[in-house]
Amino acid sequence: MSPTTLPAGPDHGHVTFLGAGPGDPGLLTLRAVEALTHADVLVAEHEVLDVVRVHARPGVSVVNTDPESRASDPGTPQLTVVDGSSTPVQSPAHRDAAHLVMEAARGGRRVVRAVSGDPGLDTYAAEEMLACAAAGVPFEVVPGIAAAVGVPAYAGVPLRDAEGADVRFVDARTASDRCWTEVGASDGTVVVSTSLDSVASACGELVSAGRKPDTPITVTVAGTTTRQRTWTATLGTIAQTLKQAKVLPSPEGGRPVIAVVGERSAAAQRDQLSWFESKPLFGWRVLVPRTKEQAASLSDQLRSYGAVPHEVPTIAVEPPRTPQQMERAVKGLVTGRYEWIAFTSVNAVKAVREKFEEYGLDARAFAGIKVAAVGEQTANALIAFGVKPDLVPSGEQSAAGLLDDWPPYDPVFDPIDRVFLPRADIATETLVAGLIELGWEVDDVTAYRTVRASPPPAETREAIKGGGFDAVLFTSSSTVRNLVGIAGKPHNVTVIACIGPATAKTAEEHGLRVDVMAPEPSVHRLAEALAEFGTRRRTAAVEAGETVTRPSERRPGARRRRSTT
Repeated sequence: MSPTTLPAGPDHGHVTFLGAGPGDPGLLTLRAVEALTHADVLVAEHEVLDVVRVHARPGVSVVNTDPESRASDPGTPQLTVVDGSSTPVQSPAHRDAAHLVMEAARGGRRVVRAVSGDPGLDTYAAEEMLACAAAGVPFEVVPGIAAAVGVPAYAGVPLRDAEGADVRFVDARTASDRCWTEVGASDGTVVVSTSLDSVASACGELVSAGRKPDTPITVTVAGTTTRQRTWTATLGTIAQTLKQAKVLPSPEGGRPVIAVVGERSAAAQRDQLSWFESKPLFGWRVLVPRTKEQAASLSDQLRSYGAVPHEVPTIAVEPPRTPQQMERAVKGLVTGRYEWIAFTSVNAVKAVREKFEEYGLDARAFAGIKVAAVGEQTANALIAFGVKPDLVPSGEQSAAGLLDDWPPYDPVFDPIDRVFLPRADIATETLVAGLIELGWEVDDVTAYRTVRASPPPAETREAIKGGGFDAVLFTSSSTVRNLVGIAGKPHNVTVIACIGPATAKTAEEHGLRVDVMAPEPSVHRLAEALAEFGTRRRTAAVEAGETVTRPSERRPGARRRRSTT
């Protein structure tokens, strides 16, 4: 039994103090995820709630712990409690975190107390652990990646190398005069945790203590997230650098930053090691006009390129108006009417699966029937259903590609000459005509209807029309027509990427300039093509000595507003 699955005590429960890392959800440890999946109650600081909540058990409710009552006490962490029980954990005013944790642990419940970074470096976690120990509440600690270590790694600033210089960590908020004197006299690397508007003050302390004004420094805000920005300067010039970048003065100058002081933060070295901020689509807001189920793998791929995908459904799927045709086809499937069943979309798989469940059937009903899938995503949906497809196109993943590999009807080897084709009501006739030409009889059945989705929220519509998105991926002509219909035409600074010539033609007919087209009709190749476009764009800016910007920053006023985001 692993430490994170220890049973809770009958009276005192069990508490896991968990480090959520510096911001990137992917930096949660395996043990952290395991603890979250077994938690009855989650007590989390607001800044890490979105990182940890996704791994909590479904059906949880969120209760704010009256942050307004603590506004006058900035030393108390702003907490949120997530409770999966029927009675939410409530928090009276001025209840501190230790009391919250112990109250949540009552009745044998498993509590996860999530903090940013690592619990060992958290200001309050040790006090809460001591309170648990005094009350006899068993607890454990799951370490996380500290911001002072994780953020420099994402900024491309190694803290040590083969020379093995000392590394000192300083919290500027609590550092004493003696601390500044010691790090100022050292020639090692200094990692300073401070706020954006206090960077210059911390640099002044270091210079006063003996550090040379020309010592290199990097300053990183929103580290490990796609909002990360890093500036390179020296102790003597960083204030001017931040002013020229128009990030100071700013009403949000209190944002936390990690500053690294020392030769390893020199600009020349960081240019070679800045792996995160140099991703091809770093920080790009990319509109993905597909349903959440369809967009999942595409969004994951975009995130790997540094993008921030925003999924907007343009098509809603509804049952056919008259279900009798589908019901007859499913019964024919069970009684041996068909030699083949061909799935041309994930939605078709879903429609048949739902009809199976309605009749109490499962994947065993496909026994003796050959199954075809139009592409990998459809094949994966079938495999999840328990069905391994017999035919997936070896080339183009489309109806034409499926026909290229489909065998002609042979009365000697094929006892039945009929194909069941469950499809959308607006599907083209390419596959039906091709199968008939190969000698097959086809039952072309409407398994689902596609209708235009409801308009997205007003904020999303304004971002689409106002240039708030850096790119949009169009995966079919219908996504072009429907997005323009429900949300308006994308701004002319937005990069338009289309899956193929037909989609590109539709986009141009709607007055859009097509910037990227996939080399073949695949959503993943489309994402790759957009990433290649981003790489070329970044390389051109670097070679020209220009600042690398996102497409949305080209619109009027965008650069000015960027400094406050």
